Amino acid sequence: MKFLKILFSLFSITFLISCSSKYKSKITFMVGGAPNEVAFWDKIIKEFEEQTGIEVEILKQPADTDQRRQSLVIALASKAEDPDVFLMDVIWIAQFSRSNWLEPLNKYLKMSSLSLDIFFKNVVNEVDTYKGKIIALPVYIDGGILYYRKDLLKKFGIQQPPQTWNELINYSLKVQNFMRKKIPNFYGFVWQGAQYEGLICNFLEIASSNNGGVVFNNRKIILDSPQNIKALELLRAFIHHYKISPPNTFTEMKEEETRIYFQKGYALFERNWPYAWILHQKDDSPVKNKIGIAPLPHFKNGKIASTLGGWHIGISRYSDHKEESWKFVEFILSYNIQKKLALNLGWNPGRKDVYEDKELLRTLPHFKKLKHIFNNLIPRPNLPYYPLISETMQRYINASLANKLTPQEALKLAEKEINFMIKRYEE
Repeated sequence: MKFLKILFSLFSITFLISCSSKYKSKITFMVGGAPNEVAFWDKIIKEFEEQTGIEVEILKQPADTDQRRQSLVIALASKAEDPDVFLMDVIWIAQFSRSNWLEPLNKYLKMSSLSLDIFFKNVVNEVDTYKGKIIALPVYIDGGILYYRKDLLKKFGIQQPPQTWNELINYSLKVQNFMRKKIPNFYGFVWQGAQYEGLICNFLEIASSNNGGVVFNNRKIILDSPQNIKALELLRAFIHHYKISPPNTFTEMKEEETRIYFQKGYALFERNWPYAWILHQKDDSPVKNKIGIAPLPHFKNGKIASTLGGWHIGISRYSDHKEESWKFVEFILSYNIQKKLALNLGWNPGRKDVYEDKELLRTLPHFKKLKHIFNNLIPRPNLPYYPLISETMQRYINASLANKLTPQEALKLAEKEINFMIKRYEE
């Protein structure tokens, strides 16, 4: 009898403890990144928990993008209930969609105050939509932009940044020839040409600005086009003919190498992502208050183009807390949180309206121009096997930059190899 009383008491205590919890349910959120980013997610989650009573457990991922992708693939492929919500690099979405791992969001949007009109239309239509259904939404938008030295352009009587590639070449040569009297390793234009994903982003921008790009038609990739050949010829010419880009562009230049080179004051123009702005404007930066941003140039009869990057949020199809997960998605995409992500992490909001925020523009004045640039974003091929396509393009385009292959040879060989791979994949 005494044993039963003790057992009953223990049961009662356990019951009371469980009932006294301030959280009515729990979801898991998988996210990675730099330590400061993960730390800020902790703050955002506490705010969400206090407002909704829904507990959020962070499943922390490493900073490395490939490792983040792999951890998500393992969880989703095994149909695990966790994570419920996660962030995806823009180039993963096609694979995740094709694998049927993402919960369609249309029914949640119908009952939500969140409208698709607040997002960049081209991003939602070309990346976040699969078979007519919304399967993700943008949290953080990225795109290639042109940084330039305002002080040097003014010194040489140049009134505005270049609008065409020919103007960029002419301005670069003019300033470069003068600056090398003091800085022998000064170059006109630094960009990402090493053999990695950033090279493809640069190539797509140049090709698209010549009305080219990667065309996928009738289950075949078209790369070997006159527009693309001319674009690759231009990239090679920056290094070998005009010599306005460093000779190590195709061996070493990635985002940070490019950013550091420009920030030291060794270049007139820089192609990079918006993240570099805050670093260029740090107190110890030699180029602080000397820079401006503009859309990337284009060919004479071409158009402005900026490769789409960034991170999107989605809900797992296998989540056992979809309603609660949607509330978390709504919260992350709210005006207030998007603004906080911008002010604290420098993230470019997925929402268009935040770019007009007066407080935000006082701190990050370049956001005004970013909104215009982001209206010209171009996605990379929205195909589930895009990583394999990119890897092949990287090898051949980089070989052409190294003068091992002509632009036509490189694109022709890449096209042939990719289409052989696609044929095997589609069978």
